[in-house]
Amino acid sequence: MAPNGHVNGVSPPLTIEDLVHSLSRGCKPSSKWGIGTEHEKLGYSKAPPHARPTHAQISDMFTRMHESIGWDYIMEGEHKIGLAHGGETVTLEPGGQTELSGAPRRDLHAVAAETRAHLAAVRAAGDAAGIDFMAIGLDPRWAFADIPKMPKTRYRFMREYMPRVGTLGHDMMFRSCTVQVNLDFDSEADMVAKFRVSLALQNSWRLHVWTDVDNDRCGRLPWVFDEGFGFRAYVDWVLDVPMYFLYRDGQYHDVAGQTFRDFFEGRLAGFPGLRPTMDDWELHLTTVFPDVRLKRFLEMRGADGGDWRFILALPALWVGLLYDAQALQESLALTRDWTQKELDHLQREVPRLALQTTFREGTVQDVAKQESGETQADVLLRLYETEWDHSIEPLYTPAFTVDRGLWDDKPSA
Repeated sequence: MAPNGHVNGVSPPLTIEDLVHSLSRGCKPSSKWGIGTEHEKLGYSKAPPHARPTHAQISDMFTRMHESIGWDYIMEGEHKIGLAHGGETVTLEPGGQTELSGAPRRDLHAVAAETRAHLAAVRAAGDAAGIDFMAIGLDPRWAFADIPKMPKTRYRFMREYMPRVGTLGHDMMFRSCTVQVNLDFDSEADMVAKFRVSLALQNSWRLHVWTDVDNDRCGRLPWVFDEGFGFRAYVDWVLDVPMYFLYRDGQYHDVAGQTFRDFFEGRLAGFPGLRPTMDDWELHLTTVFPDVRLKRFLEMRGADGGDWRFILALPALWVGLLYDAQALQESLALTRDWTQKELDHLQREVPRLALQTTFREGTVQDVAKQESGETQADVLLRLYETEWDHSIEPLYTPAFTVDRGLWDDKPSA
């Protein structure tokens, strides 16, 4: 037998313990915790009627960013689908949204510096390519049929599969934008506590969309609140999530509807006896979309996109709640007796009524203790009803793009 359990150079099949360990490896002392941010920007052509950008336009923008900041191209065949440098990536999303996946940063000041540098680079390259970016979580104008489809094979498989299992998958993929924060844990117990608080406290339009995308892989995961939840329970759930595709030798193969457990046990139709590698497992982990997602860190996935100050506000909020031991324990105490019925109510009503959603003897406002009592959506709706005279055109002006002060004290058209 060769070292590391290999026989004749062939790796032994993965075990359940291997999959559990792939997650538990994320445990690290608090001195090594980081803050990762991901944020999508909704691009549109500057020229009226402000159609969503084509891949040619975005490719031009990537070329200009490459020339100005020197990042390396991410390619799929002949197509530029992103840029990468030093742990950061800028990638192409299904409907031409542009996403920054930031590197883990030590503090919020470093997150702010990363965000400012990214938005400056995107702004300069986008201006030259004729693209601007809207500070909003949902495209207010264009339907799925009107949006150019980006040349990423992964997205083609997802696009074709989603209408089989839900009605809002195309809205999620092509019309929405999110801001996400990724945070660490020091143990399985710490992961469980943070997972439960995060599930209980986030509701948004984006999470409403996920309720009818694909219930096999999306949602709040109510069993996370069950006694005994841990890494193994999450692995068991992911094993039974249907796959979209198998990736082998640079090619995607359609295996939609078969579960990863089928693959794990060598029963994948069309590929009898083939068993997954750790790369297959980690790729499959990226195709499950619960409200909070577990990898070797926790992803808070429930926020709608917005301007750059809210990109920074999201990690500030979650770092304050989850990285401070007292705040985490108080958040657990606050949410511990919330029932599944109450959580369902919040998930259903917060996307519609925001902070004014009724909850127990008061409102979500009473829970959130927001000073202004007004959300981003409230601001936009108020402007739409008053100054904008029921027009969405002001959204396409420089004052309301992603880094030009949408949430000034007195926004105007």
